[in-house]
Amino acid sequence: MSSTAKSLGKVNPLGLAMADYKGAKSTLCAGCGHDAISSQISRTFFEMGVSPYRVAKMSGIGCSSKTPAYFLGRSHGFNSVHGRMPSVATGAVVANRNLICLGVSGDGDTASIGLGQFCHMLRRNIPMVYILENNGVYGLTKGQFSATSEMGARLKGGAVNDLPAIDICKLAIEMGCSYVGRSFAADPRQVVALLKGALSHNGTAVVDILSPCVTFNDHDTSMKSYRWGKEHEELLHQIDFIPHFEQIPEVDYAEGEMQQVELHDGSVIQLRKVDQDYDPTNNAQAFKMLRETREAHEFLTGLIYIDPSASSFVERLNLVDEPLALLQEEQLRPGPEVLDELMSEFM
Repeated sequence: MSSTAKSLGKVNPLGLAMADYKGAKSTLCAGCGHDAISSQISRTFFEMGVSPYRVAKMSGIGCSSKTPAYFLGRSHGFNSVHGRMPSVATGAVVANRNLICLGVSGDGDTASIGLGQFCHMLRRNIPMVYILENNGVYGLTKGQFSATSEMGARLKGGAVNDLPAIDICKLAIEMGCSYVGRSFAADPRQVVALLKGALSHNGTAVVDILSPCVTFNDHDTSMKSYRWGKEHEELLHQIDFIPHFEQIPEVDYAEGEMQQVELHDGSVIQLRKVDQDYDPTNNAQAFKMLRETREAHEFLTGLIYIDPSASSFVERLNLVDEPLALLQEEQLRPGPEVLDELMSEFM
């Protein structure tokens, strides 16, 4: 790459251009929120200087699970069975801890058929970024309500949802998730900041993103529409992310106006107070805020909860530094004396 291109900021620290982080052309409906999220994922990895070859993209079934084809075309990928992506992701992470695991799912794939798998992934704290593209409907099967649709929401045909919604962020915190954020597909700055923080987090990072379905669920009475999201957003804070390889800027601010959360690799999430005093490391306050905004029919966005000290599943397994997938056969197969010693323990 020429020095002129580098001086214009057209390449990242790896010397890769934004085009190196793109994927195939999208086949989703024009205007789909999922496409906006795909663009922000590409931008996040480009700006973070992550090699696409280090990324393992995981997905299940649904419109959202098609999107990994549309970003990071040079990375690894696995499209799993409906609702079973967390199991495949767990196996990939254990086999090669050097890979950056990125899961993309939908509200059906996560909160309906995949709910059990999702919960166990959270309690294990699998080191991965889990993006939920949340549109409140089953787009591939013509727009029925999903488990995240708010009670009282209406479909275009007039049907009213009479079941309570599953709040993915509340569930994630309850199950022990150590990084929980929520955003809106139409807010690229916030999405990128949350994803950068998620990439640097040590453990499961869940980012629930409202992603309007322009075909089935973007009308005026929908609580998952672009208009509703913009009119009902309750912003917790303005978010900046400072990678560990950049110097953290010195700031001068009054107490309570800014909060910095340092992650395990030295990166920092910098939160600027908007109009309320909120501590994202306070578990009880996170639940209280989620409950209050839901009762007020508001759409809470920002970094809702983080525990930067939590240990990940891979750390608790005490695995060797070398990825299991790269170990030689003689390292993986114990000798007769090891098996004899093991069997003696059961005598």
